[in-house]
Amino acid sequence: MIRQRPNQLTREDWLQTGLDALASGGPAALAAEPLARRLGTTKGSFYWHFSDLPTYQAALVEQWETEAIRQADETLASAQSDVSRLRCLAQIITDKTAGNAEHSTPTEPAMRAWALADAGAAAAVGRIDAKRIGYLSHLLQGIGVSNPEMVRIIYAASLGMEALAPDEPTQNISAVGSLVDLVLALR
Repeated sequence: MIRQRPNQLTREDWLQTGLDALASGGPAALAAEPLARRLGTTKGSFYWHFSDLPTYQAALVEQWETEAIRQADETLASAQSDVSRLRCLAQIITDKTAGNAEHSTPTEPAMRAWALADAGAAAAVGRIDAKRIGYLSHLLQGIGVSNPEMVRIIYAASLGMEALAPDEPTQNISAVGSLVDLVLALR
């Protein structure tokens, strides 16, 4: 007898729904039953794809981390110069919905909040921070900015824009671009 997957939902459907639920409802929204309701299915579908909630949450964190790295790598590969790479990288860190036109809910602030209480999320956030800071440091050094504090200033500003004006993503992105321009003018 061949077992059919309930509602033909994929593992990716569950993960994307979890990221959206995390962004809108925090970690408490990451339980099988509320997620199943969001998808219009049963908890059985959840357990078809994931053995338990901790396994699901670990996969969710991994999905977010993989996407954040992919986004940074694509940005760095597509820009023409270190200056444009620096500006673009700072701006995609600010744009919490970049690269995800289908889902416009900003997941990163929710992931960072979750990381305050969850070791797996904290480890992933730490790895993403280290990778992005490394990229920014390399780019700044490549264009002649040797003050290591500039890396932290650009990164902190990029992350903090969401808290300052979550409903004004275009202004946030523009402001971070202006900060990068200012740092470059000081070299």
